Amino acid sequence: MTRSLRILYILLFLAVLLGLGIWSLWSFASFNRTAQMTVLNGKFTKAVETHYDDQFPIKRLGTNLWAAVDFKLFNEGRPGVVLGRDQWLYSDEEFDPVAGGQQIEADNFALIKGVRDQLKQHGVQLVLAIVPAKARLYPEHIGATAPAELHKDLYQQFHAQAAAAGILAPDLLAPLQQAKAQGQVFLRTDTHWTPMGAEVVAHNLSTAIAQKAPLSGDPQTFVTASEQAKPYKGDLTNFLPLDPLFSNLLPKPDELAQRTTTQAGDKAASGDALFGGSEIPVALVGTSYSANPHWNFLGALQQSLHSDVVNYAEDGHGPILPMLKYLQTDAFKNSPPQVLIWEFPERYLPMKNDLSDFDPNWIGELKKDPNTNQNLAVGQSN
Repeated sequence: MTRSLRILYILLFLAVLLGLGIWSLWSFASFNRTAQMTVLNGKFTKAVETHYDDQFPIKRLGTNLWAAVDFKLFNEGRPGVVLGRDQWLYSDEEFDPVAGGQQIEADNFALIKGVRDQLKQHGVQLVLAIVPAKARLYPEHIGATAPAELHKDLYQQFHAQAAAAGILAPDLLAPLQQAKAQGQVFLRTDTHWTPMGAEVVAHNLSTAIAQKAPLSGDPQTFVTASEQAKPYKGDLTNFLPLDPLFSNLLPKPDELAQRTTTQAGDKAASGDALFGGSEIPVALVGTSYSANPHWNFLGALQQSLHSDVVNYAEDGHGPILPMLKYLQTDAFKNSPPQVLIWEFPERYLPMKNDLSDFDPNWIGELKKDPNTNQNLAVGQSN
């Protein structure tokens, strides 16, 4: 290579670096600084570094390109998603085997029975809403990857255990399967149910409660309004990082018609509660199926039960941790509800929980296992 070519090569390389550097500066246009970010505590510097790293053009190009290769050549996404047929996506939590799954199931169900006993001591009726897996409801769209043996009869086994423990757990699988003829009960590109699926579950839960644990007090009227359906990008597309360079390869967005439920009549306007004082008729604990307003599960319950419902569900923590937190709140200790609905997706039964934030003695009492404290220190703090 001649001296002139070497100089040209160096100049081109520097020009590319300069161009990429200038291009990357555009990322700061979308950076939002909060009051907590200061130079002194280091949060501002860390936030800038993280934002710049996430928006760096070469990183985005490489991520998009690699994801496109995986998607087109191997029909795969990032860990977290399983690609089905007809542009259907599934959570890999419904497919993957779990090491020590049977023991984890036993430990988790021991906690469920402990929760039942704690609620019973306070005069609270537990209603366990076992949410069937999306893969169980829509097996016709599963592709080459099949659920592990652990998941084959998980829903049925969970229900059998609940029945043996005397826990009220209405069957939700059959009603959801029947409702598929009228429309989608789960989103195609998302982990969760549709507002219609949430409504079907709420209706069946309210029927069971009316038969087995009727609420006291006068019924309330709730009305639900539905917006026009809009494109909705499901959470499972986050495991297909094809945007923006290969966004045309992404599955078509779902259509989601947002529903909103409000209390009707004068009591809604005045803010009067269904029951006098601080008495709570129904409490709801669960996961993002209950916490996320997109599905309007809370509103569907209120309308079906003709009752106010207080929501203690949390997003991103599974069903067990929010329940354990709720049992330690003053709200539960001072004003326990008549009925507590525990929304519990079946896939969480064989999944580990980090219980390190809770008193191991209390966990041991819930599980009624004298060896729990030792086991917790060794195996649960992960």
